[in-house]
Amino acid sequence: MQSNNRTKASQKVTIVGALIDFLLSIIKIILGFIGQSGALIADGVHSFSDLLTDWVTWYAAKLSGDAPDADHPYGHERFETVATLGLSIFLAIVGTIIIFEGFGRFSNPNELRHENWLIAAAALSVLSKEALYWYTVKVARDINSDLLKANAWHHRTDAFSSIVVVIGIIGAANGYFFLDSVAAIIVGILIIYIGWQLGFEATKELVDTSIDQEDIKALRVALSEIKGVNSVHTLRTRKVGHKKSADVHVQVNPFLSVSEGHIISVSVERVAKKCIEELDDVTVHIDPENDEEKEEAPYKDLPERAQALKIISQSLKLENVNYNIEKTQLHYLEGEILVDFFLSADYLKNQELNNIKSELSAALEKLPDFGEVKVYFS
Repeated sequence: MQSNNRTKASQKVTIVGALIDFLLSIIKIILGFIGQSGALIADGVHSFSDLLTDWVTWYAAKLSGDAPDADHPYGHERFETVATLGLSIFLAIVGTIIIFEGFGRFSNPNELRHENWLIAAAALSVLSKEALYWYTVKVARDINSDLLKANAWHHRTDAFSSIVVVIGIIGAANGYFFLDSVAAIIVGILIIYIGWQLGFEATKELVDTSIDQEDIKALRVALSEIKGVNSVHTLRTRKVGHKKSADVHVQVNPFLSVSEGHIISVSVERVAKKCIEELDDVTVHIDPENDEEKEEAPYKDLPERAQALKIISQSLKLENVNYNIEKTQLHYLEGEILVDFFLSADYLKNQELNNIKSELSAALEKLPDFGEVKVYFS
C-alpha cells in the first residue's frame, strides 16, 4: 500500500476510535456519579485517557507517512515503532492501576443505585470497544501497522475493564463484592502482559533485530541463483517500522566491468524485494572476493589508484621502460595489485609480445605490493 493511502487509513480508524472514546467517557462518568459507582467513574476516566493514546497514534501515523528528508534520510517509519513502545508502557501502567484498584475494592465496597443503568453503560462500553478492536485490527493487518495493532489491543483491554465493571456491579448488587476485585486483578495482569508483548517487539526493532530466519534462508537461496553471483557472504536484515531493509554483499567475477557489476546489483535488489514482502530498502555491495574469510583486511596497506599509478610510473622510468601506455587497469586481489597494461598494436610490428611483457613485468616485480602483469594491444 502506498505511504499516502496507508497514512489516511491509519488516521481514519484512529479518529473513529477517538470519537467513540469521548462519548463513552462522558456517558460512564455521568452515570457513575448518578449510580455512585466508583468502578464506572474510573472506567470513564480510563476512556478519557484513551484519547491521549488515540492522539499519539494519529500523530505517529502522520509522521511515519512523511517522505524522507535531510534530518531523516531513511524515512520516518520508526516514529511508529517509538509510539508502539510508548503505548506498551501506557498499557503496563493502566494494568498496574487496575490491579491496585482491585485490591482497594476488597475493603471499600459501595452500595450502588440504578444498577440496570450502570450495567447498560458498561455493556455498551464492552460492545463498542470490542467492535473498535476488530475494526482497528483489520486496518492494522491491511496496512501492516504494529502501532495500530497496539491501539487495537488497547481497545480490547478497555472492553475487558468494562467487563470487570459489569461483574463488579452485578456482584455488588448481590452482595459478592470480592468478584469485582478478583476480576479486576486478573484483567490488570492480562493488560500488563499485552503491554509487555508489544513493548518487547518494538524494542527488538529499535535494536535492529533481524527478520525471521526462514525468510533470510529463502533470500540467500534466491540471491545465490542469480546469474553472475558467485556467492552471498554477508546478509544483514532489520525492520524499520512496517518496512524491512537488507544489506547484502555478493561475490562476482573480479574481472567484470563496473557497469556489469552494477547490473548484477540491480538484479540482486529486484530479486530480494520479490522474495520478501515489505522489503523496501536493499543495499548491495559487489565484492571481487570473499574478504571476510581473511583475518585482516587484505587491502589495508595497499596504495590507492593515484598513488599506485605514480609508483608504477616511477618504476618504469627507473628501469628505462619507455612504452606509450594508453591505459592501465588495476585489480586488487589476494592482497596485491594485478596490473593490466594496454598498448597500441603498432608495438607488435617491431617487437615480440613476450619481450614487451618481460620488460614491463621486470620493472614491477621488485615492488612489494604488485603481482602479475598482463599486456593487451589495441
